[in-house]
Amino acid sequence: MKANAKSTWCWAALACLVVPMFASYFFDDMFSTLSQIFQHPEMLELGWDSADYGFYAGGYSFLCVCGGLVVCGILLDVFGVRLVGSIFVGLMVLGAAIVFMALTSGWAPKTSLAVAYAGCMMFGLGSEIAGVAVTRSIAKWFKGRNVAFAMGLQLAIARLGTAAAFIISPMLVAQKTSGMYTLGETARPAMLGLALLLIGGILWAIFVGMDAKFDREAGIITGRGAVKDEDKFRFSDIIRVLTNPRFLMIALLCVFFYCCIISFKKFGTSIVIPRFGMELSSAKWMITMIPFFTVIFTPLFGALVDKIGHATRWMVIGAVLVLIAHLIIAFAPQGVAFYGYLGIAILGVGYSLVPSAMWPSVPKIIPEKNLGTAYSLIYWIQNMGMLLVPIFVGRIFKNTVTNAGDKAQEIAAATGAEYIFIGLGITAIVLAFMLVASSKKHPELELDAPNSK
Repeated sequence: MKANAKSTWCWAALACLVVPMFASYFFDDMFSTLSQIFQHPEMLELGWDSADYGFYAGGYSFLCVCGGLVVCGILLDVFGVRLVGSIFVGLMVLGAAIVFMALTSGWAPKTSLAVAYAGCMMFGLGSEIAGVAVTRSIAKWFKGRNVAFAMGLQLAIARLGTAAAFIISPMLVAQKTSGMYTLGETARPAMLGLALLLIGGILWAIFVGMDAKFDREAGIITGRGAVKDEDKFRFSDIIRVLTNPRFLMIALLCVFFYCCIISFKKFGTSIVIPRFGMELSSAKWMITMIPFFTVIFTPLFGALVDKIGHATRWMVIGAVLVLIAHLIIAFAPQGVAFYGYLGIAILGVGYSLVPSAMWPSVPKIIPEKNLGTAYSLIYWIQNMGMLLVPIFVGRIFKNTVTNAGDKAQEIAAATGAEYIFIGLGITAIVLAFMLVASSKKHPELELDAPNSK
């Protein structure tokens, strides 16, 4: 295939891959700018409180943490992206459908929560494995090319799904000062998210056909579809991945860094509204700055990593920015919205820097045939934090805000939640510096070398 034609097909494949991830991010964050309504369960026909919402949000990571993510990541390397990825894209859609059913069922609160939790578990495992499949596919299709830019662009578009959820969900569920939020109103974001996931599933199917053609033309598959011997997965490879110190540093950096942002977003409006004296209409736009900043900066930083390298230094800078952001959100003068916007802007830039450098670094230390296992192990460790942190933050709000509408209690809860994110940020910085030191000690790995050749 000619270079120009190959480049066109690469970008067409990327276009098919980003939509399922956009839909996944939308569905996962559909309640993030509505989290404050769970502080008033008496107004919800659904009947969930903040602790229930935190429990539901943690369900995304339950099966991932219990080993499902690791096992399925290995299956991805053994049986390939097309088969295993398709199964889990389907599981993602099925889990979302179960959540939607639970939200509209009219069951007792505990029953609907249990069913929604089960659906969220399925959606979470499907989404994470689909994400591994997408990342692994980009690493293959853009190998030796603009891989960091492609991964950054995929992340940016996926995070537009978060931005869309932040903006659209409050429009679908209008804020009330009295009366009841009906089941139908509460479930509107889930209905839209499910529709987006179905579209994403169709585009994934198109990519599967493109990927099969790619393998045939690249000679990865022999005449009868057998995989070349050097590309075969061996279970001994898992030990090599787990004993790689650079891999472990990246995995731990991932969990502490991402929990500073992903778990924060789940309660973003519940934190910034009392801290900076804002209305929901303004707060949702403030939180939406996070994904909007990543849309701009993630591809930009990815292109810089491709061109000039220094990936580990970008990780340090990104982790420091995230810590600074949470310090501002926690300790800036009360009721001054400017500091909220400043903190969120810095958080968005930091959120762009680390992934732009971190994800493209994995193929430099792990063979391509083991990338599914490696990425799934990273996501597995990340999901341990994503399982636990929302539960702890949800309980802080439930235990601190005992009187609905008490501003002092809401401020105390928001500040208490920020202490968790500050601790996570400090740990992320330490791990990023450890990666810098390791890169200097092992220059042959070319962690800080440009990606474009």
